[in-house]
Amino acid sequence: MKVEQIYTSCLAQGSYYIESNGEAAVIDPLREVGTYIAMAADRGAKIKYVFETHFHADFVSGHLTLAQQTGADIVFGPTANTNFNCLVVEDNQEFKVGDITIKLLHTPGHTMESSSYLLLDENGKETALFSGDTLFLGDVGRPDLAQKSDLTQEDLAGILFDSLRNKIMPLPDDVVVYPGHGAGSACGKNMSKETVGSIGYEKANNYALRADMTKQEFVQEVTEGILPPPAYFPENVRLNKQGYNPENDNIAKANIPLSVEEFKAKSIQEGVIILDVRSAADFVKGFVPNSIFIGIDGGFAPWVGTIIMQVETPILLVCDANRLEEVATRLSRVGFDNILGHLSGGVEVWDQDDLETMNSITADTFNTIYQRDNQIDIIDVRKEAEYKTRHIVSAVLNPLSNLENDKLNASAENFVHCAGGYRSVIACSLLKREGMHNVTNIEGGFGAIKNTVIDLSAEVCPSTL
Repeated sequence: MKVEQIYTSCLAQGSYYIESNGEAAVIDPLREVGTYIAMAADRGAKIKYVFETHFHADFVSGHLTLAQQTGADIVFGPTANTNFNCLVVEDNQEFKVGDITIKLLHTPGHTMESSSYLLLDENGKETALFSGDTLFLGDVGRPDLAQKSDLTQEDLAGILFDSLRNKIMPLPDDVVVYPGHGAGSACGKNMSKETVGSIGYEKANNYALRADMTKQEFVQEVTEGILPPPAYFPENVRLNKQGYNPENDNIAKANIPLSVEEFKAKSIQEGVIILDVRSAADFVKGFVPNSIFIGIDGGFAPWVGTIIMQVETPILLVCDANRLEEVATRLSRVGFDNILGHLSGGVEVWDQDDLETMNSITADTFNTIYQRDNQIDIIDVRKEAEYKTRHIVSAVLNPLSNLENDKLNASAENFVHCAGGYRSVIACSLLKREGMHNVTNIEGGFGAIKNTVIDLSAEVCPSTL
């Protein structure tokens, strides 16, 4: 028996390859499925099933592509309704993969079709749980994504409570837990950085699995402090449920070279976004007017989805040529397939006098300005929880995920920071694109600022947030 986790840090997402005696199954595959096919081919195995834990909101799954290329059956839990052929199966239904058994446990609450998959080894021993977005390490799935007119997030949280108590917590303590996501995912709020755990550890340490916890307490704690979901989530659910083009040609489209004249002509078409994915340091020195910065070396795909939102949006790329394939792949993971090409030769071929720049200063320079005038306008674009933990006393909270222009001073310079300098450059690029040029990025973000003599709020214990 072989179990392998394929963890994608950009999405904080875990997919799984399971194999026994010449047969294999894949759980929650990424859209680019070559890894799974190669693993099976290397070991002479046939992929028999593609198991989906639910309709994912934060990425486009590779279920259709993998089924098309291997002939595997796609499996969803009860109540799933799709526009493509798949097996919608019953609670506790079992599937043979070589000498092992995989049992579907219907665990609704995150969504109503949400299911976990329990692996029983060759001797029938309960060995591992692939818990999807039902149970994370340190957290449980958010219950607000599947709200309908007849189901509130409180209703879903109550259903999730029952799923956890009735289906997951009774499992033996030594059952290995393979979750759908880890720290950094927007699908939970308190996830561990670890990516593999156990039932016993979670029962002892996960706040949501306390033995003495009432359903009312669970509902209150699980729903408290949930941030609004990224705007692209419904788009990805739609693609995963209704289907998408399995023949993904994003890489070919990204590799289309465009001259400056061609690039300019396409950039003025309706709805086109110029997406600059270089480093923040390179971007601030010079960029094509009206570009949005979302660097490939940060939380790229989730921020593309959060900022651009609509997967049909036509995108022009400004990118180092040797990273075009990576950029195209990561865009496709969140359903952004409408790439028009890239600026051939990069910003170096653009009229240098026509490039825009961004004010960007070090934390030490910012401290000097602050000591001279502590009434300056400071914009903190981190998450609320980060801000509450510690912040500059006079800073205004304005999270990047919901950036509000009216929180900025229209008649004075606004000094913008995040935690490390990535999100603040995104924020400044968005503001400049909307005509607000009185913004200055603080390099190194709060991580650098806190080492100066800036007046900071008292640090609070995260458990009080």
